[in-house]
Amino acid sequence: MRGLVRTVRGDLPPGELGVTDAHDHLLLETPAFTGGPLDREPTASAMARDFKAAGGQTLVQWTPPGMGRRAEWLPGIAARTGVHIIAATGLHQARHYTATAQARPRWPAALEPAALAALFTEELTVGMRRDDGAPDPAAAPARAGVIKVAAGYHGTDEHERRALDAAGAAHRATGAPVCVHLELGTHGPAVLARLEAAGVPPKHVILGHLARNPDAALHTELAASGAYLAYDGPRRDTHATDWRLGDLVRALLEAGHGDRIMLGADTPTADRRAPNGGPGPAALLTDTAAALARRVGEDAVHTILAVNPGRAFAWRG
Repeated sequence: MRGLVRTVRGDLPPGELGVTDAHDHLLLETPAFTGGPLDREPTASAMARDFKAAGGQTLVQWTPPGMGRRAEWLPGIAARTGVHIIAATGLHQARHYTATAQARPRWPAALEPAALAALFTEELTVGMRRDDGAPDPAAAPARAGVIKVAAGYHGTDEHERRALDAAGAAHRATGAPVCVHLELGTHGPAVLARLEAAGVPPKHVILGHLARNPDAALHTELAASGAYLAYDGPRRDTHATDWRLGDLVRALLEAGHGDRIMLGADTPTADRRAPNGGPGPAALLTDTAAALARRVGEDAVHTILAVNPGRAFAWRG
């Protein structure tokens, strides 16, 4: 699949994604977060319907395997709501896979790099597994469209390095883009360097959470490398940096990197959902994007929401 985007219901030309929430979670469970899991199909469907009603067309779910992804639910949610859903394979930080240091790690945290790479490639090309690691019994299980991995705060541990290297191998095998959780927006240049050494050019990398490290010079450097920047997570617990979003986007636009920016809501727990916890997928459009348009103009926001994602999430062509 060269130059197309892989959704849970099939492949699409990049131009058909439309208005896109570039980083979010309809379903997610982890022992590392308080605030309640996202584990109900009716709630996930309602969030997708609200996003559609607000003008949204595509939602990229960054929930990797072993974290309540519910891969078997996603095609039905997409069909019923009319929202294109791009799902993730990959591996998050180690803290998301075990409740205590003594607990047995949840699948697939203990896999070695070669096994991780094989799993990522299988989920991208054959079909995603269930949360317990078993193959989906469906005749044609949904396939993932991106690889999600993570770094730590100003560094990476052995678990994260295994995942980054496995993501490189899976990208080389498939051409799928790689999405990276940057802890508090740090360690971006080193992550890009490690992925590039593993065979992933920056133009196939999406970096998340950069607004939590609002260093415009750093962001300009990352965008100049060719990487995409997903400004995500507008909500109460990130409000101290949310207000800088307009300045960061304006700086990138003035530096000629408006084609590297995307927006996402990233609402990973029940208590962070609108209306009480902050913007979810719908409010990303009605509130965050609308406010940004007043700062940088409607044309720039249209490019950020509806043009850039088609390029960022297209498989290597």
